[in-house]
Amino acid sequence: MTFSLPLYDRNRLTPGIVHIGLGNFHRAHMAVYLDDLFNMGLGHDWAILGAGVRAPDALMRDALLAQDCLSTVIELDPAGKTARRIGAMIDFLPVEPGNAALIAAMARPEIRIVSLTVTEGGYFIDAATGRFDANAAAIRADAANPARPETAFGAIIAALKLRRAAGTPPFTVMSCDNLPGNGAVTRATVTGLARLSDPDLAAWIDANVAFPNAMVDRITPATGPRERSMAAAFGLADDPVPVTCEPFRQWVIEDNFPAARPPLEKVGVTFSDQVHAYEMMKIRILNGGHAVIAYPGGLMDIEYAHEAMANPLISAFLDRVEAEEIIPYVPPVPDTDIGAYYQLIRQRFSNPEVADTERRLCFDGSNRQPKFIVPSVRDALAAGGPTEGLALVSALWCRYCAGTTDSGALIAPNDPNWDRLTVLAKEARTAPEKWLAQPEIYGDLARAAPFANAFDRWLRLLWAEGTEASLRKYLG
Repeated sequence: MTFSLPLYDRNRLTPGIVHIGLGNFHRAHMAVYLDDLFNMGLGHDWAILGAGVRAPDALMRDALLAQDCLSTVIELDPAGKTARRIGAMIDFLPVEPGNAALIAAMARPEIRIVSLTVTEGGYFIDAATGRFDANAAAIRADAANPARPETAFGAIIAALKLRRAAGTPPFTVMSCDNLPGNGAVTRATVTGLARLSDPDLAAWIDANVAFPNAMVDRITPATGPRERSMAAAFGLADDPVPVTCEPFRQWVIEDNFPAARPPLEKVGVTFSDQVHAYEMMKIRILNGGHAVIAYPGGLMDIEYAHEAMANPLISAFLDRVEAEEIIPYVPPVPDTDIGAYYQLIRQRFSNPEVADTERRLCFDGSNRQPKFIVPSVRDALAAGGPTEGLALVSALWCRYCAGTTDSGALIAPNDPNWDRLTVLAKEARTAPEKWLAQPEIYGDLARAAPFANAFDRWLRLLWAEGTEASLRKYLG
């Protein structure tokens, strides 16, 4: 087994992008697209400077600098694995309090894009209102000390301030995180934070800085011993942070880059003014589908997503919920057959080589449920359609948060709000309405009788008879 190397001279690359958040997804997605572009002999002035603002990012920096910022990416095709070394990043900036090196790099004129993968929950959005949370502790700290910010957004603001003072055009801020309207969300966070310390700068940013929306997609499992052993099989045993991923990838972006952009359309990126349509399709069908298979699998002690898909009850549950309660409310998408798209999703979930864990899919339900499940519930209710399956998904999540599987095995904490959710889930065992009384998750759905009544019935049945019996009852 061998791996491929970049076809271009990395010494001739020059930076055009600062990317904050060098996790697995970025290195298997954006960095791969740029590597493909560079291999074509194009865009060599768009290399990446890596960056991070959290203490753990320093560990990634150490690992990548030790291998000249090359990343191992292993594609897990059932027909055979392939490995490549991605060379799109040429340096990793120091990770330090106050982020001086990051701010200085973003202020450089040749940096025309600042991109981010800081997780769906990293944008300081109040879950109850969907708006920027000016009261978050990190936001208050940056507002009080804007010259030494600790957040990525504070650093972006400080760099934009330097560029404005120098007469340098602003860079484009491009979110690559998986959340609805990621560009609009990023704009709200950046301008909201700036407004707390410098309203004039906030107004300038709002008027002059582009925040394109984007839809990103590639299943990328966490790295552990299995993934490192794969890298070793390719002769890369010295890489502690290899990335594995499915063969499929997709990136749809608004073409809103006043400071220029790399010609990513040459390597399969779609530029569209209908990102919202692609995004809704992906978030509802794929991310919502992940929740549908994750919680029953987790409660039935199933370890991997492909094993959940091989379970006839879970597979049938996914098919019915998607067909009756999710897909009917997904608007048309340009040049896309939504039925064929769903079949592709099924194939991706069933790929045994990816070995995506149910635990990863169950993670952070308090952030994901209101984005991936609740909007489908609202659309179904508005149309007078069924919500029994989605109510069962929510009941399964609640039952999961109680902290034990159907067999009695303990579930390790798996949500930033785990302690609170576990207390609430145990109370909901005899009073299901308490779970729905979370306005930041469900809004007013506790008063929507068809959904609330179904949730009550399913949660009581899950406790009384278990997950398998509940799925059988739903499937009739």
